[in-house]
Amino acid sequence: MTVKQISVFLENRYGQLHEITNILAEAGVDLKALNIAETTDYGIVRILVDDVPKATDVLIGAGCVISVNPVQVIAVPNKSGGLNEVLGKIAEANIDIEYMYSTVDGKDDVAKLVFKVDKPEELEKIL
Repeated sequence: MTVKQISVFLENRYGQLHEITNILAEAGVDLKALNIAETTDYGIVRILVDDVPKATDVLIGAGCVISVNPVQVIAVPNKSGGLNEVLGKIAEANIDIEYMYSTVDGKDDVAKLVFKVDKPEELEKIL
């Protein structure tokens, strides 16, 4: 399933992540997944939310630098080797994974993984 992910660019300083989550909390936006990538000078917070338009409005209104990109959310069997099976199919299809992270939905039988890949339509077909 393709969903919209918001990437928020942050200065690498104390309290910056709290500022972002506070903006979203005050607006009533629910976080569904969060991933942080950082370098020495800045970080990128990738989030999935329940209301993308509202989240983008409040973040931009607060002066945040953001981008919105499509990513694929894939349900993976929550069992030993479940991820390995999915990654094997992706490798066989010569799909490049730019990054991935997981999210929790409270179900024991599947894990949900968020993928950013070079061939999203092909990923949807093989899985």
